[in-house]
Amino acid sequence: MNKILYILITFSILTGCSEYQKVLKAEDIGAKFKMGQDLYDAGKYAKANKLFAQIVPSYRGKPQAEKLMYLYSQSFYEIQDFYTAGYQFERFASSYPKSEKLEEASFLAAKSYYMLSPAYSKDQKETKSAIEKLQTFINLYPESEYLSEANKLVKELDYKLEKKAFEIAKQYNHVSDFQASIKSFDNFIFEFPGSVLREDALFYRFDSAYQLAMNSVEYKKLARLKTAKDYYEAFKKAYSNSSHIEALDQMAANLDEELNKYSIKS
Repeated sequence: MNKILYILITFSILTGCSEYQKVLKAEDIGAKFKMGQDLYDAGKYAKANKLFAQIVPSYRGKPQAEKLMYLYSQSFYEIQDFYTAGYQFERFASSYPKSEKLEEASFLAAKSYYMLSPAYSKDQKETKSAIEKLQTFINLYPESEYLSEANKLVKELDYKLEKKAFEIAKQYNHVSDFQASIKSFDNFIFEFPGSVLREDALFYRFDSAYQLAMNSVEYKKLARLKTAKDYYEAFKKAYSNSSHIEALDQMAANLDEELNKYSIKS
């Protein structure tokens, strides 16, 4: 019984493959469209995509073109070819501005760019592009059913930019390039005022200023000590209950000790 079932399944698969190859090589665009839809509905997106690609030029200007282009765009998304999916969805939205699928296609175009966003440690060109695309969608469709997801995706992408900027500034601190670290953290705090990383950014900015001041050449030391003390006050004002406070208080005491030397000299 199991052997018979195996033979039937194998025959069905071979017959299906044979029929697909037959339609793929034929010139009947109607048959290609129908089989493409059937394959798409069955979740066989790669095969459907190949059929759709063959007939897209032939359906331009025809009533069925809108449905074909929607399925064609979707098939790229489903096979995770997000570069092409984004392009095709944008093309669909531009070609069919009155389509009932316009809002969905516009969202999926933007989401395709989101899917291309790399890890925060890599170049963030795609991330910035995705934020722009999603923000454009949000502005165009403020009442969209996809609005909540679009906002969530933008938030995730924004965090990647924050994390990258933070880690660059932190790396300067770790390699003792304290001036570059201070400048980078100043930029970070200005650009991302509401960041969840703000506390750590203020901490590392102070630490960099402290290290720079305490190890400074004499003619620059007083100004740097004062700057470090200002950064300490800014941190303590914002995060008085921080886990860093005890360590920072000790560092501030060291700054005061050095500053007192200048008071005595004067």
